[in-house]
Amino acid sequence: MRIGFGYDSHRLVEGRSLILGGMEIPHERGLLGHSDADVLIHAICDAVLGAVGGGDIGRRFPDTDPEYKDISSMRLLRQVSLMAEEKGFLINNVDSTIVIEKPKLAGYLHEMIMNISDVLCISQSRVNVKAKTNEGMGFVGRSEGVVAFAVVTVMEKSRM
Repeated sequence: MRIGFGYDSHRLVEGRSLILGGMEIPHERGLLGHSDADVLIHAICDAVLGAVGGGDIGRRFPDTDPEYKDISSMRLLRQVSLMAEEKGFLINNVDSTIVIEKPKLAGYLHEMIMNISDVLCISQSRVNVKAKTNEGMGFVGRSEGVVAFAVVTVMEKSRM
């Protein structure tokens, strides 16, 4: 078994959709980024890449490449998952946390879990998504941005 850790943050801005966990969340602002800026999926991608020794999302999908302009982060997650499989690993478990002041995400977490499990081809019981506030502290607490963390475990196919 191997473990990977992922982190991402993006600024909240006017004129963008708020995409988290592969779904659009109704909100007056969205996340700024080259892709759809889904911080949760970016953190999970980095965790998978870390677990399999695959670098990071910025090296795999650089923001200087027009191919990735406005791309769905779910497509990036699928590519990362396939890359892990090509390296001989299967994703075993995902645990993640989104830190956002507003909007409240409790009503969206199950759909995020379904989206992630579908793309990774793993059971929903192996995916966990939590949402927290930052209690009004820092850039997240001032609603200037959103942060996400993820831990992923992978297993070598040869050991299964």
